[in-house]
Amino acid sequence: MTDDVLVVDGVTKRFGEVTANAAIGFRVRAGEVVGLLGHNGAGKTTLVSQIVGLLRPDAGEIRVAGVDAVAHPGAARRLVALQAQGQVPLDGLTPRTAVELAARLRGLPRRAARQAAARLADELDIAPWMDQRALPEGRGLSGGVRRLAGFAMAVASPAPLVVLDEPTNDVDASRRRRLWDAVRRLGDRGAGVLLVTHNVLEAEKVVDELVVLDRGEVVASGSPARLTAGMDDGLRLELSLPPGSSDPTGDGVPVPVLQRVSAGRRVLLVVPADQAAPAVAWAGSLRAAGLVDGYTLGPATLEDAYLARTGSAGTSGTGASTRTLAGTATTETSNHA
Repeated sequence: MTDDVLVVDGVTKRFGEVTANAAIGFRVRAGEVVGLLGHNGAGKTTLVSQIVGLLRPDAGEIRVAGVDAVAHPGAARRLVALQAQGQVPLDGLTPRTAVELAARLRGLPRRAARQAAARLADELDIAPWMDQRALPEGRGLSGGVRRLAGFAMAVASPAPLVVLDEPTNDVDASRRRRLWDAVRRLGDRGAGVLLVTHNVLEAEKVVDELVVLDRGEVVASGSPARLTAGMDDGLRLELSLPPGSSDPTGDGVPVPVLQRVSAGRRVLLVVPADQAAPAVAWAGSLRAAGLVDGYTLGPATLEDAYLARTGSAGTSGTGASTRTLAGTATTETSNHA
């Protein structure tokens, strides 16, 4: 017997000359939450479509709770509870009706379905909207409530494997915390959970293992602690820029920079821990000169490790390679400033 509820081994999917997934391999065990991380276009949703039988891989093996999902996609699909990336079609239904129907379709008796809907309404703090009907064109219910109702529909009835594709989209900050707690409880109750997301910082709080995709390939995997192990000696210096200002770090940084990330009006620098004092002194001088609104210094995070693995590699000397991450951030790595 094995406790694997999902095995992905050498899965490759191409669309013409574009390779969306390249020899991807990982596993999800019962009771484990595995995060599948990657920027937009990294191949996450294509992989999910193959796991649930909507696409057939060009090569490789997928097994769901021991069932060959490539040879028997229908049988494997019945073992998966899925929240897809898009909103579920709720128009004409109340969240309560939708959740109860989803639970009944997956085999729960009527009373158990009602109890599951009520429990999830409380867990996710959507009880006030449970009997409010969803209307066309997004009327009747907010996008966040619709998203949480879709999550409740997916998890109302137990399944060996739960696949959640960007479950926090449109969800406000307070209810995102409730949703992450609910995801963690799914694993603690024995389900295997595959959590597909690009929200690195929030996912870190609930996952046991991480699989990082970049341009269709697995570039890193392991526990959050293992992925950040190489950055223990680094500190994150975050600079907040005034509106319309230029990046003051372009003229050079007086301390070694292990990694640099630009995101909107933020510049994130990972610097050696033994350079904390001169880094703070330099950042303070930038603030005194009005070149930055403020700064913070703290330990390097999983987000830094993630960006380091999905940024361009192979830099040397004083040069730095750059590329865009999810259309909003640019990463640079360099051997020295």
